Amino acid sequence: MMIDAHIHLDKYDDKERNYILSSLTEHQIEALIAVSFDLASCVKNRSYWVEDARVKPAYGFHPEQEIPSSQDVEALFLWMKRHVHEMVAIGEVGLPYYKKLESNHQLDYQPYIELLERFIQVSAAWKKPIVLHAVYEDAHIACDLLEKHGATKAHFHWFKGDEVVVKRMINNGYFISITPDVLYEDEIQQLVRMYPLELMMVETDGPWSFEGPFTNQLTEPKMMKHSIDRIAQLQNRSVKETARVLYENTKRFYGI
Repeated sequence: MMIDAHIHLDKYDDKERNYILSSLTEHQIEALIAVSFDLASCVKNRSYWVEDARVKPAYGFHPEQEIPSSQDVEALFLWMKRHVHEMVAIGEVGLPYYKKLESNHQLDYQPYIELLERFIQVSAAWKKPIVLHAVYEDAHIACDLLEKHGATKAHFHWFKGDEVVVKRMINNGYFISITPDVLYEDEIQQLVRMYPLELMMVETDGPWSFEGPFTNQLTEPKMMKHSIDRIAQLQNRSVKETARVLYENTKRFYGI
C-alpha cells in the first residue's frame, strides 16, 4: 500500500479528480494527504474528506501568492480552529522562495515570515504536524522558527537545500517527501542518498506535471511506485522494504 503525502486534490478538474479517486484501490493507494492553498481550498478539501474518508485534509495557506489581508488571515485561523479535530495537519504553509526570485529579491519577506511563525505556533499548540514549503535558504528560516516554538512534527515537502540544513533537519527528526522527479533530477537523487529512509515519505504534488518518463502525463498517485523503485535503488534496499518503511512513516507521522 502507498500514501500520497502531498497532493493538491482541489487543483484537478472534476473529471481528473473523480478518476484519481476511483482508481486508488486499483493502484493500492490507501490515502491522500490533501493540502490546501487558502480558505476556499480548505473548504473544498474538507468536502472531499466528507465524501471519501481516504482524503485526509490539511488546512493552511500556500506561500507562493500575495500575502492575505489581516481580515482574511483571521478568518482562516478561526476556520482552522473550528475544524482542528478533522485535519491531519497544518499545510501547505511556508515561504515564497520562487515568488521572491520572480521579484528579483524585492519581495518583502517579513509578512510571510510572521505568517509562517503563527502557523508554527498553532502547530505546536494544537499538536498537529506541519507541512512546509521551504526550500534552499528558506529552510534555515523555517528551522529557526520550528526550534523556537518547539514544533517537532515537520514535513518539508519536495525539499531542496544545502548540506548544512539537511544535517540540521535530520538531527531534528524532520521529514521530507520525494516526488517523481527523483527519476531524473540529480539534486533529488543526492538528497535521497543523504537522508534517512526512516524520515522520508513519497508524494506527487499533483497536479504539478513532471518531465522525463512522465512528460505530458497526468500526475497521479500511481506514479509513486516508480519513485519508490528509484529510492530503493539509491539507498541500496529492497523495493519491498523501502515501500513498507515509507508507508509506515506516513501512517505514523500523520496519525492515520
